[in-house]
Parts: sequence; C-alpha cells; structure tokens
Amino acid sequence: MSEKPYAPIPCVQHERLEFAALTGQWLEVKVDGVRQRLRPLDVYTREGAEWLHAETDGGGARTLRLDRLVLAEDA
Repeated sequence: MSEKPYAPIPCVQHERLEFAALTGQWLEVKVDGVRQRLRPLDVYTREGAEWLHAETDGGGARTLRLDRLVLAEDA
C-alpha cells in the first residue's frame, strides 16, 4: 500500500508546533486516535512532507508526519 500524499496542515497549527519546539513546551496530541504527550524538538521538511521530531513522556523519541497528528485542543 502506498503512502497518501502529504496534506499541508493549517498555518496556525504549524506555528504552534514551532513555538512549542522553541520554548520546550509539552503538548497533548492525538496520533492514530491515541492521545500522547510530546515535547516538540524540531519541525522540518523532508521528502515533500513536514515532520515533527519530539520527545515522548517516557523519555523516548518519535518522528511524525504533521498531517498525521492533531493537537489536542483541535481534536
């Protein structure tokens, strides 16, 4: 099965993620229907999509495509 083309997220959500990365703020997000607490570390573009590199609540790391997550306040 091929990956769906990237669908850009609203600018306000993108700015919220970038601000959280700059300030070290933790965010509640929904990924594949599951709520998670993440601390954004970087927002970047790769392979025609935008990505978030974040620390998990348990100290691990995740890299997520921005169109695959929903900020909790938008869910």
